[in-house]
Amino acid sequence: MAKASKVAVLGVDAMDPRLTRKYIDMGIMPNTKKILEAGAAREDLVLLGALPTVTPPQWTTLATGAYPSTHGITAFYRQGGDIDMVNLNFDSTKCHAEQMWNVTAEAGKKTLVWHWPGSAWPPSSDSPNLHVVDGTSPGGVNMSSAQVDGEFIVMASEKNETIEYRSGAMTDAKVPCVVTGLGDDKPKQKGGGMASLMQRKMEDGFRLYIVNPYKDGQGGSNAIPADIAFSSIKPAEKWAADIPADAKEFVILLSGGLIRRPALVLKGAEGKYDHVAIYKNKKAAEPMVTIQNREYVRDIVDDCVKGDDMIQATRDMRVLEIAEDGSKVKMWVSASMNIAADMMWSPKSLYQEIVDNVGYPSPCSTLGFGDFELIYDCMHQCWEHVADFQADSLNYLMENDGYEVVFSHFHAPDLQKHMFIRDLAKGTENTTAEQYEFIMQEIYRQTDRYLGKFVHFLDEGWTLMVVSDHAQVCPKYGLRGLGDTGCNIQIMEELGYTVREVNPETGKKKRRMDWTKTRAVANREMHIYLNLKGRNQHEVKDADGNVTIIDGIVDPADQYELEEQIITDLYNIKDKESGKRIIAWALRNKDAIALGLGGPDSGDIIYCMAEGYEHDHDDSMATALGECDTSAGPIFMAAGPGIKKGFYTDRMIRQVDVAPTIATIMGMRVPAQCEGAPIYQIIED
Repeated sequence: MAKASKVAVLGVDAMDPRLTRKYIDMGIMPNTKKILEAGAAREDLVLLGALPTVTPPQWTTLATGAYPSTHGITAFYRQGGDIDMVNLNFDSTKCHAEQMWNVTAEAGKKTLVWHWPGSAWPPSSDSPNLHVVDGTSPGGVNMSSAQVDGEFIVMASEKNETIEYRSGAMTDAKVPCVVTGLGDDKPKQKGGGMASLMQRKMEDGFRLYIVNPYKDGQGGSNAIPADIAFSSIKPAEKWAADIPADAKEFVILLSGGLIRRPALVLKGAEGKYDHVAIYKNKKAAEPMVTIQNREYVRDIVDDCVKGDDMIQATRDMRVLEIAEDGSKVKMWVSASMNIAADMMWSPKSLYQEIVDNVGYPSPCSTLGFGDFELIYDCMHQCWEHVADFQADSLNYLMENDGYEVVFSHFHAPDLQKHMFIRDLAKGTENTTAEQYEFIMQEIYRQTDRYLGKFVHFLDEGWTLMVVSDHAQVCPKYGLRGLGDTGCNIQIMEELGYTVREVNPETGKKKRRMDWTKTRAVANREMHIYLNLKGRNQHEVKDADGNVTIIDGIVDPADQYELEEQIITDLYNIKDKESGKRIIAWALRNKDAIALGLGGPDSGDIIYCMAEGYEHDHDDSMATALGECDTSAGPIFMAAGPGIKKGFYTDRMIRQVDVAPTIATIMGMRVPAQCEGAPIYQIIED
C-alpha cells in the first residue's frame, strides 16, 4: 500500500555528510536541519556509495538500485570501442538497468527528471508521463548544449598598448593587468575553464586521455587555462550618447575577440570612478547594461558568434575592480549561453515554459585557480545564480504542472570544491587555509539556501529525499601518480607496463602510447586494462600519416600471471614520504564483482587508492576520510509521508537502497535489475 503519493529527490553533487553534520551542529544550515528533524537518516548522515566514487556511476546507481557491474556505467568515461578510445559516460542508452523514473511513469505518475547526470538522457522511456531535462554533463542545465564561449577575465588599463583577446593566457590566479608586445606568440590553447573542456569532449569518442596527475584531470581541474581580454583605457571620444567630459573608454572583446563592445568608465556621486557602462556600439544612445564596482549582474542578453552564425546568448558579468582614477578596470565575464538551445528538453515545450516564467538557464563557472577572489567573488556568485534558477524552475513546475515524482540534481558543491579542496588544510601562496574554510562554509550555506526553497513542500504532502553521489576529500599525503579520471601513466610507466612513443629527433616522450611495447594501462579511475592479443587493436600513424592496425601484445595464456604480477607490484609501492602503501586493494575483474565492479564494462584489474593518497574523489573507497572533516562518501536523509519523523537508524544505508525505498513508499514495483533493499527501518509502520 502506498504511503507517499508525491516524492522529490533533491540530489546535491558532492554534499559531504561529515561536513553537513558539522555545519548543522554549528547552526549554519538551518533548512537542512529542518528536513533532518522532520524525517530520518543515520546520525552521521552517511550513505554508503558504490564504486568508483564519481558522478555518472553513482547517479546511475541511485536511479536504478543496481551496482555499476550490473548497470554498466563503471567510470566517468567509458571505453570507446577499445582501450585507446574513451568517451563521456552520461548516455542512458549505455545503461543496462532500468531507471526508477521509468517505473513511476509506467505506474501513471507524472515524472520529471531534472539534470540528473547518470543515464537520464536521452529519455529512457517513451511514456508520456516521463519528462526529462538534460543530464548530459555535470555543471548546470544546458551546459553541454547551450554554452558557446567560455568564461574569461577582462583587464583594461591606461598602460596597455593594444586591444587583444588571448586564449589560454591565464594559467594561475596572478592575472596581469598590463600586456605589451602581443603578436605571433599568442597561446593557441582554448581556455574557458572545465566547463569548456567538458563541452569540447561531447563527441563520439576521443583518444586516450593521458593525464599528468598535477596538471590534468582532477589534479589540475583548478588550473585549466582561461582566456583574458586585454584593452587600453583612454579618454572617451566620438560617442553619440551624452556622456561626461571626464568619461574614459575601453573595449570588451566577446566571442574570442570577434565581437567588440565599447564601454565607459564613469564617476559616481563622490567624484570617483566607480561604475562601467557597456554599449552595443558608440552610436547607441543608451547602454546595454551599467555595472557598479563589485556588482554582479545576471542575464545580459547580447550577440554571440557560433560557428558562422550570429546568435543571441546570455552572460553574467561582475566588475571586480575599478581604480578610483579610472586608470584600471578588471571584470569577470561568464560563459555565454545560447538562448534558443532547447534540444536537451523533453518535451521541448518545457524550455519555453521555463524561460517565460522563470528565465534563461544560467551559465556555470569552473574558473578558480585556488584563488579566493576568483572562487568566491566570481565562481560562487555564478553558482548562486544556478541555485536560484534551478530552485525557482523546480518550484514552478512542481506547483503548476502536476508532477508527482521529481528526480533533480544540483552540482554547485562539487565544482567549487574542486578549486581548493586539496589545499584546504594548508592553504596556498595566495590564499590562506582560513579563507578556504570560509569558502567551504559559504558553499554549504549556499546549499542550505537551495534546499530551503523546497522545505515548504513537506507541508504540501511531498516526501523529500536529500542524496549525493559522493563527497570530496582533502588528502593527507597528496597525489602519487595513479588513479584519476583519465589515463594516469606515471606509476604504470615506472613499473614498465606502460610505454610511450619517443620523438626520434628530440628523444622526448610523446603523450601517446607505444602499443608495440605497452602491456597494460591504468585508465578510467580504478581500472587497469591489459593490451591483449585478439582483443585490443590500435590505429598507428607513421610520419606520412598512413594508418596501420596493430594487435595487442599480451598472449591471453599469460593474462593470469601478468595480472598477478601487476597486483603484487602495486601492493609493493611504498610512499617515500610516509613509508605507507598507496594502494588500498587491487582485484582481478572476476573478484571485483564482490564490490559492485567487474564484468564486461570494467578493466581486467580494479584497484583503489589508499586513504590519504586519493584524488579529490573517484579513486577511493566511499568510506575514506580526509583532512579538515572531509570525506568521500555521499549523504542521505528523507522526510515527509511514509518516513518516520525525528528518527535515526543504525542500519548502513547504501546507494542501491534509495530506488527500492522510493518504490516501497509509493506502493509500486522496484526497477527490474534492482539489487538494493528498501530502508524498512525508516519507513512508517
